[in-house]
Amino acid sequence: MKKIFLALCLLLSLQASAQLRFNLGQNSPMAKLQWAEAAINSLYVDSVDESKLVEDAIRGMLKELDPHSSYATPKEVKSMNEPLQGNFEGIGVQFNMVEDTLIVIQPVTNGPSEKVGIVAGDRIVQVNDTAIAGVKMSKEDIMKRLRGPKGTKVNLGIVRRGVKGLLTFVVTRDKIPVKTIDAVYMIQPGVGYIRIGSFGANTHQEFLDAVQQLKQQGMNDLLLDLQDNGGGYLQAAADIANEFLQRGDMLVYTEGRRVPRNEFNADGRGLLQSGKVVVLINEFTASAAEIVTGAIQDQDRGLVVGRRSFGKGLVQRPIDMPDGSMIRLTVAHYYTPSGRCIQKPYKKGDLRDYEMDLDNRLKHGELTNPDSIHFADSLKYKTLRKGRTVYGGGGIMPDFFVPLDTLQYTRFHRQLSAKSIVINQNLRYIDSNRKRLKARYTSYEQFRREFEVPQELIDSIIAEGEKQKLKPKDDDELQRTLPYLRNQLKALVARDLWDMSEYFQIANDQNHIYQKGLQVMNSKE
Repeated sequence: MKKIFLALCLLLSLQASAQLRFNLGQNSPMAKLQWAEAAINSLYVDSVDESKLVEDAIRGMLKELDPHSSYATPKEVKSMNEPLQGNFEGIGVQFNMVEDTLIVIQPVTNGPSEKVGIVAGDRIVQVNDTAIAGVKMSKEDIMKRLRGPKGTKVNLGIVRRGVKGLLTFVVTRDKIPVKTIDAVYMIQPGVGYIRIGSFGANTHQEFLDAVQQLKQQGMNDLLLDLQDNGGGYLQAAADIANEFLQRGDMLVYTEGRRVPRNEFNADGRGLLQSGKVVVLINEFTASAAEIVTGAIQDQDRGLVVGRRSFGKGLVQRPIDMPDGSMIRLTVAHYYTPSGRCIQKPYKKGDLRDYEMDLDNRLKHGELTNPDSIHFADSLKYKTLRKGRTVYGGGGIMPDFFVPLDTLQYTRFHRQLSAKSIVINQNLRYIDSNRKRLKARYTSYEQFRREFEVPQELIDSIIAEGEKQKLKPKDDDELQRTLPYLRNQLKALVARDLWDMSEYFQIANDQNHIYQKGLQVMNSKE
């Protein structure tokens, strides 16, 4: 009884302290929240983690708001920010895991690993005398050991094909750039291609470098690929859109209950104010990518090809907490130049319904038939120069719809990819044949013309599938699988011998949105 009495006295003291500190009334919601937390911490039958208790309360509050307000722990914040901040600190290799062994796909050009002589195909088996191969260590644990503050050293034990014994390299960690532009190349004379994977701190500069590179090769018109781009920084999106539009043209504006209207307008110094522009989007194009698409469409600067975009028109403000955690709180909507808010509908607190939206689109036929898409008249808007009809309230609707080909990738192909059989067998093939392929194909152009995926690679994939009880339903499914599987494998080999630009040059051969975009680009209209 005495302990309970003391606990109650402590609760009353905490309540009084909270009311005094925050100038809270006795019945204020904040006092109630603090009273509940103190009661649980002081009186609950079992011990509780007070930090987790508070974090759960924060998550619970945010869950009842919109689908994009969220809470992240300090660890989650670091992991979340690295792809957008433009760099991380580590050894500078692209790698993949084959079974339980780390294989270097490519060292980062001029990165710390390349500088000490680490090459593609090397197997990193030890980090600071700790074995990381053959010990079932998770990819996350391996990355923790490889990454570290700039200037620190790490000892790597490496096995190299054709070289006996264990090689040892001392690598000095450094800042490693994170690229947000996936591919840059000329499609045909006068027409360039840029694929942006996300919008980070360095995306605008990467984009400027890509444009200059293509202009030097004679680019006049641009195919801008934003398929599968989940967004990123609003400012980065505005900076990219600025490159296409004339001085004074609106790019985007934001407005919220407590956030005044803030307009972003073109400064007239853009590098791409002339020439044709075609933007490629799909149902995974979201947020910042929709800002760029909406600006180009609303200002009649270019045409949009693909399928209706994701529909994220909410602006989050990061609120840093003292312990390094963060709340990303939705504070405003963003609007395209015509006044469209393209945020798709949601029910507060019903995240599952929101997450099922793309599945529902597929079930309703929207991804395969544009006639199944219906917009209310209240969502109609007009583009600013030509007065074309566009719609708000649920993503960007393209000017040219490209249906999803549900037969293009067979069930068998999807299963092989999902089990990582395709990528792992490709890595084994590259690992065994890298030197021979490099000697045989002295340029990408020669590789593109002459390379054919060997039948033994196809056979190894089918055999590995059988081991994992994956088989085509019948011979027809197998025959429909093979052309797309061969194209995927050729693209992966090109990636491993060169880089992502070469991968997409081959992969895009079977991308229907890309092919339609190129057709629109080449039309005389």
